[in-house]
Amino acid sequence: MVVLAASIISKSGKALISRQFVDMSRIRIEGYLAAFPKLVGTGKQHTYVETENVRYVYQPIESLYLLLVTNKQSNILEDLETLRLLSKLVPEYSFSLDEEGVCRTAFELIFAFDEVISLGHKENVTVAQVKQYCEMESHEEKLHKLVLQSKINETKDVMKRKASEIDKSKIERNRSEKGGFMSLQSMGSGRMDTGFGSDTNLSSLGGSGSGFGASTDVDSFSTKSKGRPVASATGPPKGLGMQLGKTQRTNQFLESLKAEGEVIVEDVRPSIGQSKPAAPPPTDPVTLTVEEKIIVTLKRDGGISNFNVQGTLSLQILNQEDGLIQVQIETSVNPAIHFNTHPNINKELFSNENILGLKEPSRPFPANQSGDGVSLLRWRMQSADESILPLTINCWPSVSGNETYVNIEYETPAQTDLQNVVIFVPLPALREAPRIQQIDGEWRYDSRNSVLEWSIVLIDNSNRSGSLEFIVPAADPDVFFPISACFTASRTFSDLKVANILPLKGGSPPKFSQRTLLATENYQVV
Repeated sequence: MVVLAASIISKSGKALISRQFVDMSRIRIEGYLAAFPKLVGTGKQHTYVETENVRYVYQPIESLYLLLVTNKQSNILEDLETLRLLSKLVPEYSFSLDEEGVCRTAFELIFAFDEVISLGHKENVTVAQVKQYCEMESHEEKLHKLVLQSKINETKDVMKRKASEIDKSKIERNRSEKGGFMSLQSMGSGRMDTGFGSDTNLSSLGGSGSGFGASTDVDSFSTKSKGRPVASATGPPKGLGMQLGKTQRTNQFLESLKAEGEVIVEDVRPSIGQSKPAAPPPTDPVTLTVEEKIIVTLKRDGGISNFNVQGTLSLQILNQEDGLIQVQIETSVNPAIHFNTHPNINKELFSNENILGLKEPSRPFPANQSGDGVSLLRWRMQSADESILPLTINCWPSVSGNETYVNIEYETPAQTDLQNVVIFVPLPALREAPRIQQIDGEWRYDSRNSVLEWSIVLIDNSNRSGSLEFIVPAADPDVFFPISACFTASRTFSDLKVANILPLKGGSPPKFSQRTLLATENYQVV
C-alpha cells in the first residue's frame, strides 16, 4: 500500500487541506485533486474511483469529502481501513465539519494525518495514540523553560536587593536631614532617643499633636527598619500589610527589564484544582452543551465519604430566527439521577416524550446569550457505589530509618477514558525535590507550596492503572493527605445525548452540534 496524498475537499471541488506523503511534484498532486470532482458520480454505492494511474478512495463527511489518492497496486482493504481511521480523527480536531471548521484546524489535522501515514504507509496506531502523540510535551522545551525561569528568578532577586539598597540609602538621607529636629523633640520630652529606639516613643511622637508635621516620616522609617507596620488607628486595612518590592522604583526596574525583552513572571500562588477549559465560540446555528461537575471525597482506607454529580444542558442560538425549536434528548435509565427543568420548560412534555420545549410554543428561545447560553435542564446524582468512580487513588507511606517511602497507585474502570489527569500530593517542607524511584507519566515539584504534581496526559485501555514511588526524609504519614486530583472526560454519568432538533415553524431543522464535558470540581482522598 502506498498513499500518495490525503486531502479534505468540499463538494464544490475546493481542496481545503492536503498532505503529500511521497516524492512527487506539486503540480501533479494538484492535477489529481482537481480531477477528482469530475470523476465522482451521484447515486453510486462504492466509494472509490480508478483512473489509468491512480485510485481515489473517498468518504463523504457531511458537505465534504475525505480523500486518499493511492497507486493502483495498493490493497483496497488497507486503504479503507486507513480512511476509516482518518474519518474518526477529523471530528476530534474540527468542532464543525464544514469549510470554516476544517480551515481553522488545518494544522492540527495535518499533524494527525502525519501520525497515521508515514512515507505512504499506514502506521499501526489508534485514535487515542494519535491524540497523545500530537499533544506530547518536549523534554528539551521544558528544560529550556526551567533554565529561562531560573534566570528570571535570579534577575528578580537582584532587583529586590537593588530596591532594598535604594530604600536604605533613602532612609539614611532622611535620618540625617531629620536628625536635628528629632534631637529637639527628644529634649522636649525630657530624654534623648538615639536611632528611634522603641515603638512606644514612636507612638508618642505620632500622637503628640506636634505642629512640625514630622510624625509621617518617623512612622515611615519605623515601618521600613523593623519590617512591620506601626500599630495605629489610621493604619492600612487589615490583611494588606507590607508589600515588599512594589515601590515605584521597583516598577521602573521591571519596566526596564521588559523593554530589554525579558519575560517577567509575577509570583502568583497556584491554586490546586482545575479551571473550566475555554470552549471555542459556537459556529453552528444551534449548539447544545452537556457539562457535568463531579465532587468526590474518598477515604484513605477505602470507601466514599461524598459522591455528588451536578449536570446542566445549555442551549446557545446564534440567530433569533432559529429560536422556534424543541430539543429531543436521550438519557440512560439511571434512577439515581434526578432531572429538573427550567421553570419556562413544559414539564409534562419532557416527562412523557423527553422533549424540551417552552410552555408557550409561539415564543422563541433567546439568542446570543453569554457563556454556554441558557440552561434548559439540570440534574443531580449521589451514590455510595465505589464501582462507578472514574478514578481511584491509593497511597501507602511507610517510614524506614531516616526516610519515608511513598507508593501511590491510580486505577480507572473500563470504558472510562480521562484526559489531562493531574494528581496533587502534599509533601513536608523540603530543601530539594523528592527522589522519584518509578513513575507512569510526568512529575513536577512545586517548592513554594511543597506539592508534587503527577501528570498523565491520557488514561485509556493502554494504561488503566499506574503507580508512582518516591522517597523523602522521614515524616508523619498524615502529611501526604489530602491528595487532590483533577481531570476531564468526554463521557458523562447521565450519558445524555441530543437526538434531534424539532422546528416549530416547519421546514428543515437548523444545523446543530453537541459538546460534552465531565470535569472535576473537588476530587480528594482524605
